[in-house]
Amino acid sequence: MAASVVIPADRSPANRVDDAITKARGAHDAGVGQVWVAQQLDGDAIALAAVIGAAVPGLGVGTSVVPINPRHPLLIASAAHTAQAAANGNFSLGLGLGGHAIEQQAFGITPTNSVQRLREHLTVLRAINDERTVDFHGTQITAVDSPVMPVAPPGTTAFPVYVAAMGPRALRVTGELADGTLPLLAGPRTIEEFIVPTITGAAADAGRPDPRIIAIVPVAVTDDAAAVHAAVADRLAFYDQIPSYQKVLAREGVSGAAELALVGTAPSLTRRLKTYLDAGATDVALMPLQTEWAELAPVWDLAAAF
Repeated sequence: MAASVVIPADRSPANRVDDAITKARGAHDAGVGQVWVAQQLDGDAIALAAVIGAAVPGLGVGTSVVPINPRHPLLIASAAHTAQAAANGNFSLGLGLGGHAIEQQAFGITPTNSVQRLREHLTVLRAINDERTVDFHGTQITAVDSPVMPVAPPGTTAFPVYVAAMGPRALRVTGELADGTLPLLAGPRTIEEFIVPTITGAAADAGRPDPRIIAIVPVAVTDDAAAVHAAVADRLAFYDQIPSYQKVLAREGVSGAAELALVGTAPSLTRRLKTYLDAGATDVALMPLQTEWAELAPVWDLAAAF
């Protein structure tokens, strides 16, 4: 896949699962081969990906992304295996380190040494995928297979694991243990100068294949770019306060995340999206900035034609 799409979270429909399936089917009918769904507190991403994968045969489905806190990797793996079976082998697990402020507010936890937890989390998933068993005792996580409760169901295939890694240590761990990265709002300069050399170098050192770099890019197809930019600026301003994204903004030479959104006509967006591939991204995932069907259909067409 050169271009996939993110199914936007929409809280307005009476049944959001049915709505997500309808949007995913619309994307697939337009020629899109892969969709991604985000984790929310009022909806589970892995479960939703499983339902979509079962409802739309042949469509690739993935999570973008499931935070590694506070869920244990054995439970993540069991859910991912279920989704992989439901999607007939077309499921991808996207993980993230999580937002500390959100986790403190929602769960009452303040994660420490997130990169070490990521390493241990991925080590467990790698063992389950590659060896179909696990016996791991880390500083933050213990995961042990049991004959009574095996960790890998028979007949299922391994699922690829991607991490929304932004910092240098997280990228190195991802290159060593995962199959690639899902950076959001990482512009071409960040991809070329920072993400590609960091993650591919780590993968090479670990003897692993070159990782996939799936750049998630906010987009809106419109003839009125100025009006759409003004409408979505507040939505993306959240990222301006996160240190890892602040470093990206500085590297890209912009003052806010909204400046990294691609807004304009389909031909202009196609040209700008190609700069991500030129910079070293293996794929792009288009994240729609609008949710109405009439606004989503051009995004599906853009992804399918890219």
